[in-house]
Amino acid sequence: MLWLAPVLIIALLVIPVSAGLGMVLLPAFGYLPVLGGEQVSIAPWQMLFAQPGLWRSVTVSFASGLASTAMALLIVVLFLAASQGTWLDRSLRRLVSPLLAIPHAAVAFGFAFLIAPSGLMARAISPWLSGWESPPDALIVNDPWGLALTFGLVLKEAPFLLLMSLAALPQLQAEKRLRLARSLGYTPAIAWLKVVLPSLYPLIRLPVYAVIAYATSVVDMALILGPRLPPTLSVSILGWFNDPDITRRFMASAAAVLQLGVTLAALVTWWLMEQLVHRVSQRLLTNGSRQRGETALKVIGRGGLALASLSALAALVGLALFSMAGFWRFPELLPQSFTFDHWQRSAAMLAAPLRATALIALLSTGLATLLVVAALEHEQRQHLHPTRALWLLYLPLLVPQIAFLFGLVVAAEKLGVRPQLLLVVAGHLLFVLPYVYLSLAAAYRQLDPRWLTIAQSLGVSRNRAFWRVRLPLMVAPLLTAFAVGLAVSIGQYLPTQFLGAGRVSTVTTETVALASGGNRRLIGVWALVQAGLPLVGFVVALAVPRWIGVSRRTLSPPST
Repeated sequence: MLWLAPVLIIALLVIPVSAGLGMVLLPAFGYLPVLGGEQVSIAPWQMLFAQPGLWRSVTVSFASGLASTAMALLIVVLFLAASQGTWLDRSLRRLVSPLLAIPHAAVAFGFAFLIAPSGLMARAISPWLSGWESPPDALIVNDPWGLALTFGLVLKEAPFLLLMSLAALPQLQAEKRLRLARSLGYTPAIAWLKVVLPSLYPLIRLPVYAVIAYATSVVDMALILGPRLPPTLSVSILGWFNDPDITRRFMASAAAVLQLGVTLAALVTWWLMEQLVHRVSQRLLTNGSRQRGETALKVIGRGGLALASLSALAALVGLALFSMAGFWRFPELLPQSFTFDHWQRSAAMLAAPLRATALIALLSTGLATLLVVAALEHEQRQHLHPTRALWLLYLPLLVPQIAFLFGLVVAAEKLGVRPQLLLVVAGHLLFVLPYVYLSLAAAYRQLDPRWLTIAQSLGVSRNRAFWRVRLPLMVAPLLTAFAVGLAVSIGQYLPTQFLGAGRVSTVTTETVALASGGNRRLIGVWALVQAGLPLVGFVVALAVPRWIGVSRRTLSPPST
């Protein structure tokens, strides 16, 4: 029955996205009998193009998505080139998983508290450097150009791209390439850029495309950091879908198709930039330059990711300070007093969303882990090799959520499935599954098969060897993948809103809802809880293997 697992995974990834896109295309052209749309027409598009500020929304979404991805990729590439083997490299590698686990909304709120006119950065330089006795009159958060949104996205995208790069590097035998280049007189950073990067980028191209798709259509971070009048296209679409006038759903569907077009345009633009860089870099790769720019590369490479990581950590510190702050006037760096009153007032409100968040995360991640383990075990038993179908794992990540989730709701209604908690679990599973697979696959395939061969030579069946040998050896990678899945589920905003129809409240939906208010203390409490939940999963993933005496060293082959 293991052969069913990969079939189910492909079905779970392809069918909902295809159905969602199909059911959003129909109302985009005026056909949805439930809402009175009996004929195909272009009226929704005419109404959409008549909306004030539409093209500015499109431009901000397009530009912020491309700019944030380019900055994040540049930061990661220069860091890997400049910091290989250093203490900074080792330190930031340990930080990458916890930083990646922090939900987008928590990072966005913390970053807003950091850069706001009355935020921590302004307080740190006031009044001794800036001369400010009161907050400057400047629109920094929610700026009309989307700069705050762009830099906020970089804080989340850089750890993801770094993790994908670190996972891909062992396939390249990078150390051997670097030793050969160093023997020819190339300095470390120049050698890495010339002999490793050209082979690394094709391996991380799909993750980069997934980042572009997310950044051009993000909703939760755009609600917190993005412009307001007009907002980004994805935020406008969410507002139109939630409008009490249900006839605006036709226009919202047309806008969702437009969002898909914006994301595709961004991906095509990036592909064209790839071709341009490829042509330009040919001469740079073969010009024989061995040392020029080494110092600048080291300074920028080490400083870029360190600054991004410190900014993310400072954002968390800001959340903690605001959640416990008493009276705190500007420009004082710290509050005059600390109090737990905000936590006590929020405790009762947190209980129900916490239960829903935990239940949804555990169910979706548990199902995803079972399917992934079954699929990988089938692959190992049948001695199969990863196929080109692996790109389907990225399908839910490459298609903007806002472009197909409404259609998925319509499709569920057609099947008689009402918005409910189980539908939300199924929606989360769609996005959790790819991350669990990507987190677990490499470790699962690297487990030396001789362990199982030894077990079977002693008369143990394949199934018993799986339970008694493979699973105990895979405890650490399994728990890490499970923690990643929990983090992804906890951070989901749009699937919960659409598939739960506002009836399922999680910590993330309640936290993002606070963006429309101005109570920083309350926001600090909820955002800090949201940020802490995924970290619990990673702490457990690190502690349990040590507690039961299982170490990652057991993944090495038995001595001969």
